[in-house]
Amino acid sequence: MNVQGILPFTRTLLQSVCHEGEIAVDGTCGNGHDTLFLANLVGETGHVYGFDVQEQAIAVTTERLEAASLLKRVTLFQQGHHQLEHLLPADAKGRVACAVFNLGYLPGSDKAIVTKGETTILAVKQLLTYLKEGGIIVLVIYHGHEGGREEKEAVLQFARNLPQKEAHVLQYGFINQSNTPPFIVAIEKRG
Repeated sequence: MNVQGILPFTRTLLQSVCHEGEIAVDGTCGNGHDTLFLANLVGETGHVYGFDVQEQAIAVTTERLEAASLLKRVTLFQQGHHQLEHLLPADAKGRVACAVFNLGYLPGSDKAIVTKGETTILAVKQLLTYLKEGGIIVLVIYHGHEGGREEKEAVLQFARNLPQKEAHVLQYGFINQSNTPPFIVAIEKRG
């Protein structure tokens, strides 16, 4: 396939703005794949802040980072991403290069524990104050679960209403696939 899939395109967007020495945020650590990816992007002089409400997610992410000898580049919080303004250091304001969220539930865990539109939107609003000019927030929206449609609609409504002078908003996804395929909403902060 010549068109990039959802996850490869997510990584392309993140790589386009996140480099050695940058600050990055993983809003939903899950199984640690994105946290590890970001830790590699920021290099030895950058830092990643990761959030997840589930102890299992933090434990798996920690193991993955330890196995790659990258744990020192990451600070993990067993907290919801909507708490980030209380947990990110003040000197990170205006310096975050990118953030990624995988909305929905943690694969292989309790499907009743899901992200919610109101807390996701609150986190994105907070992140926009931490994002540097040209920084990107990538939301991978999995919506084929109970409550997923409501979160999807809330996030899309919020993103559509962001002022064009403040942000570029992109929606990327496959429209001819069955079973509610995930899609991306990417928000780039403008100056």
